[in-house]
Amino acid sequence: MRSRTVREFLYEKPGSNRYTGGVSRRRFLAATGFTLGAAALAGRAVATAAPALDGDKVPALVIGSGYGGSVAALRLAQAGIDVLVAEMGMSWTKPGPDGDIFCPVLKPDGRSYWLRETTDQPVGYFLGGSYNKDIDRYTGVLDSEGFGGIRVYQGRGVGGGSLVNGGMAVTPKRENFGAILPSVNADEMYATYYPRANSALGVNHIDQNWFESAECYQFARVGRKHAERSGFGWTFVPNVYDFEYMKKEQANTVRRSALAGEVIYGNNAGKRSLDKTYLAAATGTGKVTIAAQHMVTSVTPSGSGYEVEMAQIDTQGRTTATKKVVADRVFFAAGSVGTSKLLVAMKAKGQLRNLSDAVGQKWGNNGNVMVGRANHMWDATGSLQSAMPCLGIDNWADAGGPAFAEVAPFPSGIETYVSLYLAITKNPNRAKFTFNSGTGKVDLNWQTAWNQSSIDAAKRIFDKINKKEGTIYRTDLFGVYKTWGDDFTYHPLGGCVLNEATDNYGRLHGYQGLYVIDGALIPGNTSVNPFVTITALAERNIERIIADDLG
Repeated sequence: MRSRTVREFLYEKPGSNRYTGGVSRRRFLAATGFTLGAAALAGRAVATAAPALDGDKVPALVIGSGYGGSVAALRLAQAGIDVLVAEMGMSWTKPGPDGDIFCPVLKPDGRSYWLRETTDQPVGYFLGGSYNKDIDRYTGVLDSEGFGGIRVYQGRGVGGGSLVNGGMAVTPKRENFGAILPSVNADEMYATYYPRANSALGVNHIDQNWFESAECYQFARVGRKHAERSGFGWTFVPNVYDFEYMKKEQANTVRRSALAGEVIYGNNAGKRSLDKTYLAAATGTGKVTIAAQHMVTSVTPSGSGYEVEMAQIDTQGRTTATKKVVADRVFFAAGSVGTSKLLVAMKAKGQLRNLSDAVGQKWGNNGNVMVGRANHMWDATGSLQSAMPCLGIDNWADAGGPAFAEVAPFPSGIETYVSLYLAITKNPNRAKFTFNSGTGKVDLNWQTAWNQSSIDAAKRIFDKINKKEGTIYRTDLFGVYKTWGDDFTYHPLGGCVLNEATDNYGRLHGYQGLYVIDGALIPGNTSVNPFVTITALAERNIERIIADDLG
């Protein structure tokens, strides 16, 4: 596929919106080397030209630009294959009226949330009142997608979840891997694919000497001290945030990002998100085109390939154009929820009727549960807190309730005396995606009561710490008199499990040329933050797919 053809396919009338400036396409391409799709449209719907080459042929189409999609795009391009990446979110490249690409955490605007009019923060309450604020409806960077028993936080934009996570780049312990992906050769993963993923992601480690005196990590040192005094092990955790840049932030010699509390609504400096690593390398090959604000709605067999229909949307989420291409191969990388919903819906509607009945099964929340503790006045956690965590409490070997608890920041800008934690537990419950013919939507049957096992595992750590320290749980962070943040997850996994819904390398049963290459392949739990495992698994799978299917 020639780059000129793709540019014609993506052509639309130029526009602007209230959050992004008027940087020209040519100037932006020259500055970044990216080839981008739909520019941000005005707050009102803007008519666009009909696609120039409706029905164009694409060698490889990747749905989504998160971890799996970014790996697929880069490695396919390096193998000489032209790739079109369809991303439903925006390209976050243009500054808003405040001069920043992303909005502040403490002053959210429409850039913060995906098509919402009120924020939906994980810590939604504080000191007895709601912490959420009214915002303008906009295709913001963080989606809080609600199902019957859970909210799922997902990144929206070129770079997917890498734009909105805390950057904790954790490789699970070798002894835990067999329970995560039992059909995958662990020796290969730890010898080849985890190192490859860590290198390409730009993972780095905190200077431990600097950590001991850094004002911004006082909260982490307090968390470590309390863990140690109660007999729990702890560990430093690598991150994709540039710790050398953070040192300069602490010294106030550069623009503050992590130290300005920037995390869930994006980081303006310092963070090595996918748009700066895998995707930058992919577009640098000249063989990858990213179509931002293009939402895939259907994939249907067509001759020797697949007809893929996409809705181009504006910043209000309204469809401004419908486009179709025919792809030789399609890689589903829309995230655990996005990929599962697409496949379940298309199977139910008969577009991909031969998909395995395992599609939609074994979805989990990585055992996520949050909790806060109220410390004594002599255990201040600091008013200046880095939004990038660097330390965790490791209680995974506890047979009575395994848990890994990230010592999380609470970057409110004031002293709160709060120790906040995100626990990852071995929750055995798995949910199922199903198509609701009455609403035309895909439902997920997760039950809030299923989180009790996660709460019980976390209590095995924090009940003991509270008893030792003479402290209590905060009950004003997740609701009124609500102790546990158990109704949301940052780490959706599963729904199209490897070696069940697909073969052992992500090929979808029943359809040659269709692949899943994201977190949907992992059955519900990774024992730690999952994005390094998603990346490493994608590296493993795409290497085999290129060798066997495209060689």
